[in-house]
Amino acid sequence: MSGPAVITGVGVIAPGGVGREAFWNLLSSGTTATRTISLFDAAKFRSRIAAEVDFDALALGLTHREVRRMDRAAQFAVLCAREAVRDSGIDLQNLDRARLGVSIGSAVGCTIGLEEEYRVLSETGKRWLVDAKYAVPELYGYMVPSTLAAEVAMDAGAEGPVALISTGCTSGLDAIAHGAELISDGVADVVLAGATDAPISPITSACFDAIKATSANNDDPEHASRPFDGRRDGFVLGEGSAVLVLESEEHAARRGAPRYATVAGFSSRSNAFHMTGLRPDGREMAEAITKALTLARVDPHDVDYINAHGSGTKQNDRHETAAFKRSLGEHAYCVPVSSIKSMVGHSLGAIGSIEIAACALALEKQVVPPTANLTEPDPECDLDYVPRVAREHRMRTVLSVGSGFGGFQSAMVLVKS
Repeated sequence: MSGPAVITGVGVIAPGGVGREAFWNLLSSGTTATRTISLFDAAKFRSRIAAEVDFDALALGLTHREVRRMDRAAQFAVLCAREAVRDSGIDLQNLDRARLGVSIGSAVGCTIGLEEEYRVLSETGKRWLVDAKYAVPELYGYMVPSTLAAEVAMDAGAEGPVALISTGCTSGLDAIAHGAELISDGVADVVLAGATDAPISPITSACFDAIKATSANNDDPEHASRPFDGRRDGFVLGEGSAVLVLESEEHAARRGAPRYATVAGFSSRSNAFHMTGLRPDGREMAEAITKALTLARVDPHDVDYINAHGSGTKQNDRHETAAFKRSLGEHAYCVPVSSIKSMVGHSLGAIGSIEIAACALALEKQVVPPTANLTEPDPECDLDYVPRVAREHRMRTVLSVGSGFGGFQSAMVLVKS
């Protein structure tokens, strides 16, 4: 058995900023990256806004062949992994490749590649029987979500355990937890762990339109994502990726690597209740938080900041607020809580890893990102949600939570190394 995993490198591609520094600048300034959808013609949709990534894969180092082969989500993940490796200073060439693993999360896989190819093969839906002779060779890879993890592994030369974790909107948290577990179990020395999703497409927009989960505030995209605000009307779809370099403490110490944080505890629960509904008492999320804190050997009163799921739906924000009170008691009223989805939208499976990247950077900078657009708090959401402006704050222990359709509830504790 090895010890807990430490974070030594961070790579991020998110709306409003490519690279971890641009990402942090966006968060710390309280700037929102939401706008009218430009990736396709959304004129006929109920929700026509999203948080998109301005992204030039060739300028960022991918080849023309790689761009042609990879779905947009895979491009995000590979480039994030490269940035994380550079940030960590690790030399992958000198690693035992059998001890290098990959754990990538995704909720919707290669959505854009699949949808584009279906459009071609079916003549924009006119043919029920599609003509396979017009298919690109990469079509099978688009269908299989594990392609995303395989692309990162091939690019890094990882020959250890490689996995794709898909648990809806908790995929990013769960993938990092799986990577940390590979290290704590002594299976790997280094794991590239994170998540990626590029879901801004007609099929995804239609799915969320059908259940009215996304904001229809099309006339004011910049202020549409309003977690914990009394005027909120749903989440804003986003896209992006974050990948971390996780190492065993021993491996990081041996090469003198700086550390952002230690992954000290993790737990997940299912509500076994409803595909999209949440119980108002927040019991399942509270249980995940309590177990994660117990595994981290952290007292609830020692939590210095909570990175909330904070999607901006009425039931989620109230559910989370109840969970924080249930798990932290009176301390819930003293600890700052914020949602970065107010700035970068909700990138489904990717957001959990993007939020952990934000937590790692917050610990490094000792600054809490704000909840943008929070001007009229919901009376039922009565905690300190850090409205609109980032806050300098001494932090050692950070809690990050995620909630996903299907009843998934996850919680992770990071402790400053």
